[in-house]
Amino acid sequence: MYIATKIQAEKAVGEDQDRWEAQLRKGCLEIAILGSLWKGRLYGLEILRLLESHSSLGLAEGTLYLILSRLRNEKLVLAEWVDAGTGHPRKYSWLPHAGKDRLRAMAGFWKAFSADLDELIEPALRSKERTHGER
Repeated sequence: MYIATKIQAEKAVGEDQDRWEAQLRKGCLEIAILGSLWKGRLYGLEILRLLESHSSLGLAEGTLYLILSRLRNEKLVLAEWVDAGTGHPRKYSWLPHAGKDRLRAMAGFWKAFSADLDELIEPALRSKERTHGER
């Protein structure tokens, strides 16, 4: 009985960790997509490949297109269909001034926010000592 309860508890902790990581990734998608477009025009698959190679966001293609659509509706991303000469036109996206302004604001907040968190969690990363209150 004890072994089964312990396994269930460990599984629950793992599931909580998975949910926490998923929420963190989800919260970072917009800034990551805007950041991928900072240097210029990209079509959807290029954005997806860039994010896959530079992050561990685990972004699904459908999710990318939903977020790009919302960003276009908010006028933070512009897009146009371009005939790539392959028989399949591609929808290229880029940042207008409003998108660049939003990304700058988000990046500034991210730097301050992550620096504050880094300061709070640093002791946990560098120390293997027991935490305050443990015996």
